[in-house]
Amino acid sequence: MTYQAFYRVYRPQSFREMSGQVHVKRTLQNALLANKTTHAYLFSGPRGTGKTSTAKIFAKTLNCEHAPTSEPCNECATCISITEGSHPDIIEFDAASNSRVEEMRDIIEKVHFTPANARFKVYIIDEVHMLSTSAFNALLKTLEEPPAHVVFVLATTEPHKLPATIISRCQRFDFKRLSSNDILERMKVVLEDIDLPFEEQALKVITQSAAGGMRDALSLLDQVVSFSKDVLKVEDALFVTGSVSQDVFYELTLAIQQKDVAKVLLLLEQLVADGKEPLRLTEDLITFFRDLLLLQTEGDLSELLELVTIEDRFIQLAQQFSADTLYSFIDTLAQTQQEMRFSHHTKIYLETALLKITQFTSSPTATVGVNSALEEKVVTLERLVQQLTEQLANGVPAQQQEQQPPRQRAKTPNGFKPQTGRIQEVLKDATKEGIQKIKSAWAHSLNQLQKSQAALLAEAEPVAASSSAFVLKFKYDIHCQMVAENRSLLTMFAQTLAAQIGTMYEVLCIPESSWLELRENFIRDNGLNAKKSEQVENVAEPFIDDAQPIASQDPLIVEAEALFGKDFVEVIEE
Repeated sequence: MTYQAFYRVYRPQSFREMSGQVHVKRTLQNALLANKTTHAYLFSGPRGTGKTSTAKIFAKTLNCEHAPTSEPCNECATCISITEGSHPDIIEFDAASNSRVEEMRDIIEKVHFTPANARFKVYIIDEVHMLSTSAFNALLKTLEEPPAHVVFVLATTEPHKLPATIISRCQRFDFKRLSSNDILERMKVVLEDIDLPFEEQALKVITQSAAGGMRDALSLLDQVVSFSKDVLKVEDALFVTGSVSQDVFYELTLAIQQKDVAKVLLLLEQLVADGKEPLRLTEDLITFFRDLLLLQTEGDLSELLELVTIEDRFIQLAQQFSADTLYSFIDTLAQTQQEMRFSHHTKIYLETALLKITQFTSSPTATVGVNSALEEKVVTLERLVQQLTEQLANGVPAQQQEQQPPRQRAKTPNGFKPQTGRIQEVLKDATKEGIQKIKSAWAHSLNQLQKSQAALLAEAEPVAASSSAFVLKFKYDIHCQMVAENRSLLTMFAQTLAAQIGTMYEVLCIPESSWLELRENFIRDNGLNAKKSEQVENVAEPFIDDAQPIASQDPLIVEAEALFGKDFVEVIEE
């Protein structure tokens, strides 16, 4: 007999032999015992998690000669023929290679025929998401009202591609990725069955590479067994899977702790020269730092460790880093991993990330110094708040208020600083005709942008314009900052406006709160309202839309603004 791969030889033949998926097994077994099975099931989940195997076990149990039962006997003629794949009433259909409507119609025509020698005809449709739209439509009616002797089991790795009408007619079971412990125990059973000694750390390496898939794990195990000789060793597993030894990660992390940049880069260069993929190395480093975090926690978490074994050197290494430092390492590598997916220079990205990690400073002395500085600032702020509270309770004399320097708003609350000097220059040369020219082309120019770009400018409004620039007021500070920092968006929008009105303008962004303050100061400093009364016809002058008179500087108003702030004082003239 020809050699068969491990994942075929050791495919589970009963619910008892299945690894993981407890929620699926218990539900199906209870339904089988109570004789309450339905006509259609949908098994969805990652590859290699047991969807097709569960479907075959379910078909065997449903048609077993000892039914109703929770387990197939695997001894009767029906069970044996289903195991061998020769039973005429168990039809396996691969939708990936038979996706046309003609193949589906051929199945539907035979659905109404009674089973040859079983209780139920079971149709197992694998990779059902590959069916065409016409094939789904042909299947829909039969799936809704099938004959009493028919059961459909649909299996897919991408359930989001199935029509909602199909999903709603099935009982859905979501298969989860198998735990490392489940995969490890299954591989031990296989190696004990073939009587091959092994190192447990080698199985952990294979488990980590399988990423929760039993079929991938058994395929890798099959490859490692063929490569190794008398004993399955860690070195064999590392070589076949392309993983890195925990000893190398130990040396690399130790060099990071000692801030030995040369050694860090040399180790990385050696790993890449040995054929290790930088993207895979980044993922393994994240896992290694995660294991160090687990070693810092209390309690026995040895079963959760993936790359590290519980040894004194690793425990000591974990204690040399604070938890915050390890978290920052993981964050840096995770961000780098995302950027590497869109670049061909993955090695450079990893080198940069390791340099950043190596130069990260988090010594206990520095931490104490930072904490002390923060404590001093907190004490100062508390003292200041207490003084202000007492002043508000007792009242502040007007003379003290005059001695206080005027408040200045240099930045918005989110840290954005508008170009106030440039905006004031625009206000000096602004005209009413200029702003009306901008507003006339505003709506049409917004429609020319993408929806995401137009959304940022939806709450913005042009408020002043000169011959070469205009001021754009934003209702929300965060939108102002996002637009101001996006130079490509500003250039594109200016070009869109220029196509409408024939003039290329510079766009100056300012939040609404900053605009109101700057506008009031400009009116006061330039005597804009006084000029309007002396205006000579057809003479251009500085213009601000809807300018209002400056409020009288009454001593009572000054006192009220000193106590409660200008934002909370409203002057009503009677």
